[in-house]
Amino acid sequence: MHLRTLRYYAISLGLAGLLAVTGGCKKQVAATAPAQPPSPAAPPTVTLNASPSAIAPGQRATLAWSSTNATDLSIAPDVGKVAPQGSTPVTPTESTTYTITATGAGGSATASATVTVSAPGAPAAAAPAGPPNVSELFQQNIQDAFFDLDKSDLRADARDALTKDAEFLRSYPQVRLSIEGHCDERGSTEYNLGLGQRRAEAAKNYLVSLGISASRMTTVSWGKERPFCTEHNEQCWQQNRRAHFVLVQ
Repeated sequence: MHLRTLRYYAISLGLAGLLAVTGGCKKQVAATAPAQPPSPAAPPTVTLNASPSAIAPGQRATLAWSSTNATDLSIAPDVGKVAPQGSTPVTPTESTTYTITATGAGGSATASATVTVSAPGAPAAAAPAGPPNVSELFQQNIQDAFFDLDKSDLRADARDALTKDAEFLRSYPQVRLSIEGHCDERGSTEYNLGLGQRRAEAAKNYLVSLGISASRMTTVSWGKERPFCTEHNEQCWQQNRRAHFVLVQ
């Protein structure tokens, strides 16, 4: 009886050990399942815009861009490496297409934008010059008559100048003029006013003798009050001794 009991316990212990070993093996197989492969990297994306897209020579445009999944970006031509997003001014001298290249773990991507530079405008053709007006013609053709010291009689060169003046005045009968008598600084104010008046009258009378109506001319004397030259020498004084012609508008 005792022997049978011992045998029973031995068999029970053996079965329990076998079950424990079998359960441990099953757990070890479940823990060593194969790992999943890594997901592929996302490809980069990039955009590029130019504002404004058309400019005149010397003006500026702005390039703006943005990207995803990119670690290295550059813009050609002339700009170079840039941040993943941003903007930069450009001043192209001619129409230019800018290209941005974005590179990342998943590959590369590009985008482009064009800035059009308009051709410089042709210089405006100069308007054809119209015919000179009467005032311009008067300044170009009328000559003053010059006098010797303390004299009011006409010299040969003064008569030549007045003859040419008469030719112009005959061609433009609508022209009216004032003849001013001038003197150099020597002598009293009263004396030079009288001398200047005589010089103006001498020029007027010679023009009348050449056929110019006296009604078209007036005379005035400024004496030494309005000199053309202010230096104190004979060359300057000679310029001040004259009958000067002014167009009456």
